Amino acid sequence: MSSVFSEFAEAASRQRESASPAAVPEYSRVALLGGGEDARLIAALCLSEGAQVTLFSAYGAELEAMRASSGISVRGSGPVGTYQVDRDAAPSVRTTAELDAAVRDAEIIFLTGPVHKQRTYAMVLADHLTDGQVLVLAPGRSLGALETAWYLRIGGAEADITIVETQGLPYWINAEGLVLHLSEAGSPAAATLPSGREHVLAGLQRFLPSAPKDSVVASGFADGSALVEFPALLMSGPAIGSGAIPVPMGGTRLAENRTFAALIGPEQRRVIELLAEERRTVALAYGIRDLPDLDTWITCHAGAERGSGARPVPEPDGAKRLLRDGVIGSLVPLVSAAVLTGIDVPVTRSMITLASAVLGADVAAAGRRLDTIGIDATDADSARKAMDRIAMGGR
Repeated sequence: MSSVFSEFAEAASRQRESASPAAVPEYSRVALLGGGEDARLIAALCLSEGAQVTLFSAYGAELEAMRASSGISVRGSGPVGTYQVDRDAAPSVRTTAELDAAVRDAEIIFLTGPVHKQRTYAMVLADHLTDGQVLVLAPGRSLGALETAWYLRIGGAEADITIVETQGLPYWINAEGLVLHLSEAGSPAAATLPSGREHVLAGLQRFLPSAPKDSVVASGFADGSALVEFPALLMSGPAIGSGAIPVPMGGTRLAENRTFAALIGPEQRRVIELLAEERRTVALAYGIRDLPDLDTWITCHAGAERGSGARPVPEPDGAKRLLRDGVIGSLVPLVSAAVLTGIDVPVTRSMITLASAVLGADVAAAGRRLDTIGIDATDADSARKAMDRIAMGGR
């Protein structure tokens, strides 16, 4: 492990000694970085729990759209209602284009949006963090917390912060402008860096319910997003007809049947199974054994076929964003970890190749890899020890 990352790990581990477990914090000041639908959902969830919410965006169009509207409207499941934006007469989401102002007094800072934006936020945040703040990656995917820690350290961060890696949000979103139609998505895996800060996850439960993992190494391998999403998005065309509910000639599919889970038929499920087997095999080489079973992974990332837990099928632009983030944040990290084990992951590699062809770019080149986040190792055992040490904060 490189010396600069070792220094960061040790700096991040300055936990105050206590004879009793840390009390569950009652977080009340929240900052959101990003103005997309994920950020708007989190803003509504936090405001509904009585928190003071500040939303930062560097895009004027995002801020103007929110300010000009009646607010963030939530329909379907969850805290249904309309949440005011920049209003003085009632609890309101405050917006700003000044990052330092957004995070200055925040107890929790959510990094939202695609992987490349989370990377940018981590770099520019380095000079603005203070002891005790919590940085939440939503979602973190694989190696998200470790990569964020690396970028913060490179940027000069020395504050005693906690990074939370969560593998999803508690609701699926179908956005129509600023109206968010939600359906239940369950509780994703989550962990802290440094590990052992369960009180932080407990304090976050009222905003983002999660299933705690022992470390970000475990939560990273538990990320089954791409292994479920890729076969559904790349293999449900005319060549493989099982990935959809049959519609008679001349008929129109019912709206309630246009769900993500309906894209997964026997052939897609078999590919998901092969991808899951590869992830389990690599995870085992790093000492991670308690990964979800196949049905749990599929339900977690595809949702129900219909009803209140159904995940909507993304529009083409949204599907491409999922492919891009899946390659960068889920599949390339697994391949990187597999290289050090000598384990071949041909199905995972094939998904990367297919996604790159669809996207028309070698997105794998931007993927998270162990060697690009300060973990210099030549074998799986050394890499596992390095990741464990970082996850434990260098203790």
